[in-house]
Amino acid sequence: MANWLWDDDPRLDGVTLFISRNRLAKRVSPFPAARRDWALDSGGFTELKDHGSWRTSPEEYATEVRRYRDQLGRLQWAAPQDWMCEPWVIYGGTHNGLQFRGTKEARGINPGEPDDLEAAVRFHQEFTVQNYVELQRVAPDLPWIPVLQGWTLADYERCAELYADAGVDLAAAPVVGLGSVCRRQATEEIARIVDRFATRGLRLHGFGVKTEGLADYGDQLASADSMAWSVGGRRDPKLPGCTHRAKNCANCATYALRWHRRILAAADQGALEPKQLAFTL
Repeated sequence: MANWLWDDDPRLDGVTLFISRNRLAKRVSPFPAARRDWALDSGGFTELKDHGSWRTSPEEYATEVRRYRDQLGRLQWAAPQDWMCEPWVIYGGTHNGLQFRGTKEARGINPGEPDDLEAAVRFHQEFTVQNYVELQRVAPDLPWIPVLQGWTLADYERCAELYADAGVDLAAAPVVGLGSVCRRQATEEIARIVDRFATRGLRLHGFGVKTEGLADYGDQLASADSMAWSVGGRRDPKLPGCTHRAKNCANCATYALRWHRRILAAADQGALEPKQLAFTL
C-alpha cells in the first residue's frame, strides 16, 4: 500500500499517509515522486517484537530516510528508532496471539536474573532519547521528531526530563510522538498522559490510535495515525462494487476513504478528533 503515496488516485489527494519503514526498506528501484504528504514510522514495534533490539544503526537508518526524503519528497517528519515500553515488549512471550522476543539481552539481563519493569522502562527511555540525539547529530537535515515513551504517567514525565537533560526542548518541536499507547488508549491513564503534555503546549502525535481513543482525547492531539480502518475492512463484508481480488477490504482505498470521511464527519458533529488524521500503511 506504499503505492498510495504516488498512485494517480485523486480521491487520496489531501489525505496524509503514515508509512512504515517496513513497507519501503526492501525496494531497490527508485521511488516515484509522492503525490501527497506523508510521515514515516520507524517500524520499531515489529523490530523489537521479532528481534528484541534494533539491528540497524542510526547512520544506516538515516541513510534510508534520506533516500525516501530525496526520492519521494513531501516527507513531513520521521520517527526515530524508539523503544516501546509495553511489558510484553520488554519481557517477551505471547500477547494477543503475537510472539515477542523480549529485550533482556539488549539490556544486559542474563537468563534467570531478576528483571524489574521500572528499571527496564528506564533503559528503553534512555535508548530512545539517545537515538533521537544521535540521529539529530548524524543527519540534522532530516525531519526527526522526539518520541515520549513510558508505561505510567510518572514514566512519561521521566522521559520528558531525559530529553530536557539532553538539551532537547520538546515545546519547540513541531511534533512530539506519544508512544506505547496504541493497545490501551481507552484507559483513563492514557487520557491523563495526553492531557498532561498537551496542556504544556506540546504538539502531540498519537501512534496507532483507535476510533475510541480519538473520541476520548483526539482534540488534544495535533495528529494521529490509525489502523482502525484496516481492522474494520478485514472484519466487515467486502464493499459492494469493489473489484479487487482480495476477499475483504483490509487494504482497500475505497474502504479507507469511507472510514476517513466517517471519522471527520463525527468531528464536524462535535466529537473530539485530532487536527490531522493519517492512514497507517
